[in-house]
Amino acid sequence: MSKLKLGPLEDETPVKLALELPAAIHRDLVAYAQAHAAQEGGKAVEPSRLVAPMLARFMATDRAFVRGRKPRD
Repeated sequence: MSKLKLGPLEDETPVKLALELPAAIHRDLVAYAQAHAAQEGGKAVEPSRLVAPMLARFMATDRAFVRGRKPRD
């Protein structure tokens, strides 16, 4: 059998983080959840559910971070 293109899979087990946010950021997360619900036509999610997708989006669009993660030949 030839070698598969898919390499080892990374551990995708969720990691629980406990952190404190300034009250102003929490208020903004609540407001964002409400705006998102209005746009998507659903119920507002818990603000904590927004954190992971927001961080992922931020890191994916930070050019310096993306450039720094590319393997150098």
